[in-house]
Amino acid sequence: MISRTLRARIFDEQTITGRLASLTPLASGSELVLGIGDDCAIYRPRGSKEDLLFTADLFIENVHFRRETHNPKDVAHNALTRSLSDIAAMGGSPRFVLAALCVPVWADGRWVTRFFDTLLAETGATGAVLAGGDLSHAETLACDITLCGAVPRGKALRRDGARPGDGIYVSGSLGGSALGLAVGKGRAWKRHLYPVARLAIGEAVRKLGATSAIDISDGLSTDLRRVCLASGVSAEIETPPVFPGASLDHALHGGEEYELVFTARPRTRIPKNIAGTPVTRIGTICKGHAGQVMLNGAPLQPRGYDHFQKR
Repeated sequence: MISRTLRARIFDEQTITGRLASLTPLASGSELVLGIGDDCAIYRPRGSKEDLLFTADLFIENVHFRRETHNPKDVAHNALTRSLSDIAAMGGSPRFVLAALCVPVWADGRWVTRFFDTLLAETGATGAVLAGGDLSHAETLACDITLCGAVPRGKALRRDGARPGDGIYVSGSLGGSALGLAVGKGRAWKRHLYPVARLAIGEAVRKLGATSAIDISDGLSTDLRRVCLASGVSAEIETPPVFPGASLDHALHGGEEYELVFTARPRTRIPKNIAGTPVTRIGTICKGHAGQVMLNGAPLQPRGYDHFQKR
């Protein structure tokens, strides 16, 4: 019999996606050049000067939000931001959106109208369009946003590009969303309720020559580890910039930040401010055990959010 501890270790997000990736190898010469395991899949149309980026994210009532705290505008914004942030992490720009919405009894026609009005407005503000999707009824509300973006051919920022000696950088300050979820008020709550996808930063650091990137959706400790695992490296970091009032635990392990963590070669000059947002160097990529992250000389355990371990 498998112990409860062993079952928990096997049944986590990293294990599930890793197994799926091993079962879906890419065929030689395929137009799909990157599959499971990064922020987006990459599809390269023959003869195109661009690669297409595809991502999908769920936003589910009582998992990601509560209707008592999130109005239709908030739900639409957050659902879209989750997918936009994946495009940002790869240095791309949005092209079109597919939106699937499951509507429960409590969400009336006015709620649905406000949801789609917001989705249309915010999609349009990025230069993308709403191109389709699906509607259904359900016991709880769920939204699935599939987003297509684009990036110059071969230039997408991936998780597997970090190399020893690269500097590690983070945009903004961390821990605000986790603090907001905990206190439910003030500036931190606004940060949690209305996150921003760092599209301009992602595009800028791609042009500057960043070697890898990921968005902080599940916590710095977990997401930086994913970059290290994909790249076969380790990382040494110092205390990251912390959102005012947040704890170090909030900053290291809190999810739904949607700031970017990226790496760049030692001689790459990274501005201290990009698109009005501070950018801070927090460490260096090193040789060593793949996936290990050290904080101020001590091992940093990945205690960010995992849908399956937190059940």
